[in-house]
Amino acid sequence: MTVGTALWVVVFSYLVGSIPWGLLIGKFNGLDIRRHGSGNIGATNVRRVLGRDWGFACFGLDFLKGLTPVLLCQYWTGNSNEMAGLLAAGAAVCGHVFPFWLQFKGGKGVATTIGALAAVAFWPVIICLLAWVAMFYLSRYVSVASLSAAVTLPLAHLVLKRGAAFGPTLVLLLALAGLIVLRHRSNIRRLIEGTEHRFGQKGRS
Repeated sequence: MTVGTALWVVVFSYLVGSIPWGLLIGKFNGLDIRRHGSGNIGATNVRRVLGRDWGFACFGLDFLKGLTPVLLCQYWTGNSNEMAGLLAAGAAVCGHVFPFWLQFKGGKGVATTIGALAAVAFWPVIICLLAWVAMFYLSRYVSVASLSAAVTLPLAHLVLKRGAAFGPTLVLLLALAGLIVLRHRSNIRRLIEGTEHRFGQKGRS
């Protein structure tokens, strides 16, 4: 893959990933989602402020804006081009977390990460989703479920790939897991302080 191809893969995927669906859904409903609930533009806050259906819609759209650029870039550059998919996945997630038209203040990246990685690390994504569901029902904390899923991603890849695990895919999984943990640092602080809100309660996310 040439430098020029890599550049347009990154730019295209970043732009698709930076579409602020949560903000647009809020605008469609006559409000700025950044001024309600936790102020986050992700699906959890959209659900809290606008209800379950809009929350599911936001999650689905954020998932697709991660998956779509990866699939398109893989197709355009040849389905065997692993690096194109990895670059597209990383750029799409960065677009969601750091959208330039929102002063680089985006969401926490969980839905977009799952979507982006579904095309390049399918089974680790399935395992991390199972971890999310299990931890959510055990704790009723969305943040705990999201953090558990993030940590599970690279671990699942290591277990599934064994000796062949070390490579660009593992680097991407570690980077995205670290980014998700970093974006949840305020949640981690509230969990330590005992002030984090469980699912169903009004408050921050």
